[in-house]
Amino acid sequence: MSVRIMAAGRSALLLEVDSDAEVASLHQELISRQADGRLPGAVEIVPAARTVLLDGLARPELVAAQFEGWRPQTSAPPEGPVVTVPTRYDGEDLAEVAALWGVSAAEAVRIHTGAEYRVAFCGFAPGFAYLTGLPERYAVPRRATPRTQVPAGSVALAGGYTGVYPGASPGGWQLLGRTSLPVWDLGRDPAALLQPGTRVRFVEQP
Repeated sequence: MSVRIMAAGRSALLLEVDSDAEVASLHQELISRQADGRLPGAVEIVPAARTVLLDGLARPELVAAQFEGWRPQTSAPPEGPVVTVPTRYDGEDLAEVAALWGVSAAEAVRIHTGAEYRVAFCGFAPGFAYLTGLPERYAVPRRATPRTQVPAGSVALAGGYTGVYPGASPGGWQLLGRTSLPVWDLGRDPAALLQPGTRVRFVEQP
């Protein structure tokens, strides 16, 4: 299906597709068009689960015309940089996730570390990246009752996504473990370590 185009104020467009794979394709296409000057005035390109927002456009109607009938490709997106996340798999929900998968806790760790992930988009909190990469059969529900406080660095699952909590906050994701790697640091440029398109690997740390 072709991309759906919606106005979002006077200088922005919201482009909607059907899957996170199509979002990745669309996001890469927009980055390419921005680099060669085909998105005049575009200052922000913000992917989400099924949409990409283009903001700051000088002539949004001209950009919209570029995408009439455009269809995203769902082949593998270009390879981005790789970030390794050392993780201690001692999360409070590891046994529950393993039970949902029908495996032992050790096998659940092997499954999680065996995948390569990609940052699909960021949201919820500054520096919180939604990572795709686990096969669909390993999707898990959020907790029925969210925790009032999840520690910074928690590695967690919800639906088909993996995430690393950048700071302490409430949360309802299933906790697999924790990392000491700072994914959000205001003293770093950019502050968010995990940007859309970044590849991520989790490595078990004793």
